Amino acid sequence: MSNLCTLSSSFIFNNIQPFKFCNSTKNHHRCRNLKLKMCSSSSSVPQKATVVGCGSVTVDFLATVSAYPKPDDKIRTTNLKVQGGGNAGNALTCLARLGLNTRLISKIADDSPGKGILDELRTDGVDTSFIVVSKEGTSPFTYIIVDNEMKTRTCIHTPGYPPMIPQDLSESSLLSALDGASIVYFDGRLYETALVVAHEAARKNIPILIDAERPREGLDDLLELADYVVCSAKFPKAWTEASTVPRALVSILLRLPNVKFVAVTLGKDGCILLERSVNASPATEEVDVDNLVESLELRKDKSASIPTCISSSVAKLKAEGVGTVIGKLYVGTAESIPPSELVDTTGAGDAFIGSVIYAICSKFSPETMLPFAANVAGAKCRDLGARSGLPYRADPRLASFIQ
Repeated sequence: MSNLCTLSSSFIFNNIQPFKFCNSTKNHHRCRNLKLKMCSSSSSVPQKATVVGCGSVTVDFLATVSAYPKPDDKIRTTNLKVQGGGNAGNALTCLARLGLNTRLISKIADDSPGKGILDELRTDGVDTSFIVVSKEGTSPFTYIIVDNEMKTRTCIHTPGYPPMIPQDLSESSLLSALDGASIVYFDGRLYETALVVAHEAARKNIPILIDAERPREGLDDLLELADYVVCSAKFPKAWTEASTVPRALVSILLRLPNVKFVAVTLGKDGCILLERSVNASPATEEVDVDNLVESLELRKDKSASIPTCISSSVAKLKAEGVGTVIGKLYVGTAESIPPSELVDTTGAGDAFIGSVIYAICSKFSPETMLPFAANVAGAKCRDLGARSGLPYRADPRLASFIQ
C-alpha cells in the first residue's frame, strides 16, 4: 500500500471518532454426489447448525443523498451511518440473528475501525476467534453512496492492509474452525486462504456454498469445490459467455458436476434457481430452458406483494449452444416494497445468501427457501446499511417459516 493510501486511511479512521458503529442489537429489533447432505443432521433444531464463513469484513461509511452527484458537484448528505459491512460479515450476521452458530475467518488491523468491526460482530453473536488481527496496517473500508432518487447504492472499496495469506491461519485454528461445521460459505475474497479452507472442508465432506458476485482471481478453483452456488445477476453470463441467464445456469451445472443447485439473484425481478436432478426417468421430457423460464415468468402473480415461487417439473433442460442437463427450475419473486419503505439495497444479496444457507441447514424445499430469502432481503432493504434491517429469528414476518 502506498504511503498516500496509508496516510489517507489513517486520516479517515482518526476522524470518525464522532461517529459510533451502529449497534444493531440495540437499535432494532457439503459427502459429495449421492451422499450430499442438505447440511444439518437435525432439521427440527436448525439453530444447532454451525456455519463457517471465510471472506470480507469492512467498515461501511454510508452516506444518503437526495440524488447522485454529478462530476465536480458539492452536495450534502441527508443521512450518515458508520457500520460494519463486507459480504461474509453481513451474511454471518444474518445467520447469527436467525439463531445459527457462526464462525468467521477474515483479517483486520488492530486499529479503531478494526475494534469496532469485532465489537459489532460479537454483539450479534458471531464467533470472531478466527479473525486475524494485524498489529500494523489498516482495516478494510467502503464508501457507500445511497441515492434516494434512483434507489441505488454505489460502493467504493479500499482493501485492508496487509492482506490475508494462508500462513495467517494456523493448522490448529483451521481445524478448530471447521470442527462440527454444517456448511462453509465463501464470498470469493481472500482466495489463497479460502482455497486452503475449502480443500480442508471438502476433505471433511462439509458442504460448501460459494457467493459468485463477479469473476475474481481464484474463484474458478473455489467453484470446483462447491456444492451450492449463488450468483449475482451479471455473473452467470460473464463467467460462461452464454447468451442468456437460463443458458448460463445450465452451463454452470455442466461445468461444475458437484453442484446441487445454482441460483441467480435479479434484484426487484426476484431470482432463478436451477436444481440438478439425479433420479430422472428415461421418459423425462426435453424442453428449451429459455422457453421454460419464460413460461414460469408468465405464471407469476404480479398483484402479489409477498414473495412467491413457481416451479417446473423435472425435465431435460436444453440450452442452445451449451448442452443439456436434467433438472428443475424455480422462479422466485421479490417482495414488492412500497417506495416510501424502500431505504437502501446495500447488503440485500448478503441477506439473501444468509437466508439460503439457513434454509439449507433447515432442509427447506426450494419452494420455501426462495420466498424465505426474499422476505429476509426485503426486511433489510427497509433500513440504511447492510445490517440494521436484518431481522431476528423472532420477527413476526418470519413466523410462517421458522417454528
